[in-house]
Amino acid sequence: MTGIMKKGFAALQICIAAALLCMAVQTVQANTPVRIDTMKTHLTVRRPALEPVPSLMVSPSDPVDTLDTVNEHVKVILYGDNTWQYYKTPGFQKISGVFDECWSSSVTNPYGVVQSSLPDSWSLWLVDSLCQYHCPYQGSVYYRGKFGIRRGRRHQGVDLPLKTGTPVYAAFTGKVRVSKYWGAYGNLVVIRHDNGLETFYGHLSQRLVEEGEWVNAGQVIGLGGSTGRSTGPHLHFETRYKGLAFDPQWLIDFEKGELRHRLFVLKKKYFSPYSSYEQDFEDEILNEEDDKKEDAEKAAMKYYVIRSGDTLSKIARNNGTSVSALCRLNGITTSTTLKIGRKIRVR
Repeated sequence: MTGIMKKGFAALQICIAAALLCMAVQTVQANTPVRIDTMKTHLTVRRPALEPVPSLMVSPSDPVDTLDTVNEHVKVILYGDNTWQYYKTPGFQKISGVFDECWSSSVTNPYGVVQSSLPDSWSLWLVDSLCQYHCPYQGSVYYRGKFGIRRGRRHQGVDLPLKTGTPVYAAFTGKVRVSKYWGAYGNLVVIRHDNGLETFYGHLSQRLVEEGEWVNAGQVIGLGGSTGRSTGPHLHFETRYKGLAFDPQWLIDFEKGELRHRLFVLKKKYFSPYSSYEQDFEDEILNEEDDKKEDAEKAAMKYYVIRSGDTLSKIARNNGTSVSALCRLNGITTSTTLKIGRKIRVR
């Protein structure tokens, strides 16, 4: 490396240790599901985590040198045009046990998780302090290729029109789980990332990565095309968690090429084919406020178990309510027989 380049990157080495420390903390957070709603996120997580992340700029120049960091699995690659980027070795990625869970290249969904068994919401760190994100392809989502129900069939991702042969990039760092021709998907690449998220890249004209290969954000993993069930060249892009698909637009603004947030609050209801990002964010806030009110009402509910000798009048008197209120809360009348052991709501 030339003397000029050494001077230009001297300051870089000084800040790497701090960046790696931050990255390590966030890596732990990424691998530890945290239940947190959007309102709490705004209060407890620093604002940079909720700000958009631009797409990683990939240098057209060849790499000229590699710098070590305080972490043996993280390198800094220097390019001939005086740009640089971080590189995580497979050794770093293997720290996460997520690559050992339900790993299979023979099915698109190897988890078999029942949606009802998942929590209502939890948070996922999408990128760490090294900003490892690249838009898979920047462009407008085809108006007939949005997430949801299409021609009576569930469409599990978004379609991005492009020209055949256009490079398609890995959105995040991870490991290739699937790389093969797969029916309606045509040439398909599936990458699992260290937070458990999986990204799907379908209809490729050519696949440039193999199953089991470790890839970094911004690496070209294939070329756009129109293979499989396709009426024209486009990228079919999906995001899944535990095998369940949700609208990728919750994560990425494809027109700007930006990742919407570093920290994503994933909700179980997003897995519904009728849930899409086009729902206004303000509505999300209002919905959460309504949910909180409903939870508070449920917490305030009080029940009583009927005993021998109880009457509606006695139960109402002992619980500071009225007979008419008891009837309304329980859908009964004053002539309803009170069965011993039955639980009725008194508040």
